[in-house]
Amino acid sequence: MNARAGSGWQTVLADLSLILFMVSAAAVSEVHAGGGTLSSSEPVAQWRGGPDALPLAEWLALQPGDPRQRLTIVAPVAAADAALVLSRGSARPARIVLDPAASGPPYALLTYDLSPHEDTPR
Repeated sequence: MNARAGSGWQTVLADLSLILFMVSAAAVSEVHAGGGTLSSSEPVAQWRGGPDALPLAEWLALQPGDPRQRLTIVAPVAAADAALVLSRGSARPARIVLDPAASGPPYALLTYDLSPHEDTPR
């Protein structure tokens, strides 16, 4: 018996690769369409307060200004007032997330969550 050329393991592997690509593309489109997640990307910069740390406003001034970046301030519920003070002192609009599982002082994240043409955060 002779096997046909091109009908071996390479064809099966190519078919499986295409299936994986289609499933991945469908999953990514669902994540972006749904919104409502804390962040759709990894943080590019993180600020934590402390005795030797720059104030948040000064730290933000040192970061590159990109309209796609979103400032997120994460704080435990007990530190909600401190998070509001931080957001008022920042030069950028901030999203405040109160995390009941968090402890310690609030911290800030810069992520690429916004498209350049998006008016309001997702």
